[in-house]
Amino acid sequence: MAVKNNRKYRRGYFLPPVSELKWAHKEYISQAPVWCSVDLRDGNQALVVPMSLEEKLEFFGFLVRLGFKEIEVGFPAASDTEYAFLRALIERGLIPEDVTVQVLTQSREHIIDRTFAALAGVKQAVVHLYNSTSLAQREQVFKKSKDEITEIAVSGARLLQAHARKTPGNFRFEYSPESFTGTEMDYALEICNAVLDVWQPTAGSPVVINLPVTVSMSLPHVYASQIEFMSDRLKYREHVILSQHPHNDRGCAVADTELGLLAGAQRVEGTLFGNGERTGNVDIVTLALNMFAHGVDPQLNLDNMPEVVAMYEKLTGMRVYERQPYGGKLVFAAFSGSHQDAIAKGMKWHEEHPGEHWAVPYLPIDPQDIGREYEGDVIRINSQSGKGGVAYVLEQQFGLELPVKMREELGYRVKGVSDRERRELLPQDVYDIFRAEYINLEEPVRLTDYHFRRNDHMHVRLELERGGEKLAGEGSGNGRFDAVSNAVQSLLGLSYTDLTYKEHALSEGSTALAIAYVSIRGGDGRTHWGAGEHADIMAASVNALMSAVNRMLTQG
Repeated sequence: MAVKNNRKYRRGYFLPPVSELKWAHKEYISQAPVWCSVDLRDGNQALVVPMSLEEKLEFFGFLVRLGFKEIEVGFPAASDTEYAFLRALIERGLIPEDVTVQVLTQSREHIIDRTFAALAGVKQAVVHLYNSTSLAQREQVFKKSKDEITEIAVSGARLLQAHARKTPGNFRFEYSPESFTGTEMDYALEICNAVLDVWQPTAGSPVVINLPVTVSMSLPHVYASQIEFMSDRLKYREHVILSQHPHNDRGCAVADTELGLLAGAQRVEGTLFGNGERTGNVDIVTLALNMFAHGVDPQLNLDNMPEVVAMYEKLTGMRVYERQPYGGKLVFAAFSGSHQDAIAKGMKWHEEHPGEHWAVPYLPIDPQDIGREYEGDVIRINSQSGKGGVAYVLEQQFGLELPVKMREELGYRVKGVSDRERRELLPQDVYDIFRAEYINLEEPVRLTDYHFRRNDHMHVRLELERGGEKLAGEGSGNGRFDAVSNAVQSLLGLSYTDLTYKEHALSEGSTALAIAYVSIRGGDGRTHWGAGEHADIMAASVNALMSAVNRMLTQG
């Protein structure tokens, strides 16, 4: 057994009496919750180097632009920087009319005094009171009974009321039984109801009861059952906003929150990209865009994900992991050949069926909806890539519409380069490989001149150069291209069959370039491809033929 000592652990959570599990019968979250960003408090205190005052001010403005209407700005009694930040927001008039700031306080009189001093002049704020209630905290840290712990919460609730009456501003209250997930459910309900009895919420003055996953201890369905138990039994329920604050110790914060919302929660406290203590808080970006992927408006402005990531990394000093849902640089990237082929075909289908609901294979949402680009973000080329990805990159970036069989051959060549050089290839790299391998090849044979004339058939006079030797001759055929092909075979003593070609314009306008693709089959049964580029479509086709011939001569 790789990990030992498992017997020293037990399940530290308390499962409420479960019978119906109403939340389990709901399919999806039908509307966005109230979002409260705690990036500036919980997220900030988790940074190796906490943000400076000016950085916090910039981050606050950024959160406002993202659409957050509730923002926890700190623990103003904890430090001079936290206090100064709140005062700067108020005194500089930086809090919009429709945004409510939230502050955290312990249930201690001198801390509550300083908290309300910091709030002087604020138009509206949530004052968030907390104390720890879990069995482990009661026994090991506070060494207090349930009644003594309840008295801490109730006395703090009364102090908040008293200070709010004498402090100008519109104040709402929030209570968190910290370490809720390690608290007996009947006691969690008892202490929350005791606080509610003090505050007596009304329709005009609702109260937030926040049930945090301070430490994640259970599978997500257990937390959902705890939320449902509390939601069904809290006093004044119609005037209570039931909130969640999940941490990610077990990697379940998003699942905890989503199931908690199904179970009756109405509000979520979290951070951008899950920054927070230990393994982090719940990731609001992931939550919001999960809803978006189900057709629900998340009520946040996340349509420019590169900007969100850049601002987050700049102000926190943290890095968004490449595979972070939605925000990571590689989350839409497909290197696998089969994935690339399916994505390319799916994108083509959607181009041909506008208005249909998004259903592209391997892409849960349209990357462009959050500011990501198909080129460079979705189809990425390395040694694992296939013909579909290579063709997609060349078409999207350079307007090349390669024949299917040619895509396969080029795909192997591109993979070979990536494998030898052990690196990802950029679109320009792929194009450079294609150009060097196929377009307008002049070795070992160069076409120097040709002239057409017509009588009963099309005739052409060709001039070629091979190894310094000049060759000239004529050929005829049903058309100009056929005549050139026959002349080339005659002059060079070649024989090939199954000549095919495809052509298209590369750009619009009088100076547009055309490109042609030609394949020929040699006597050994091998197919050789060439491509030609020119302003004249006939010249492009002739160049493509000569490229195919040159590849046949050099490949044996």
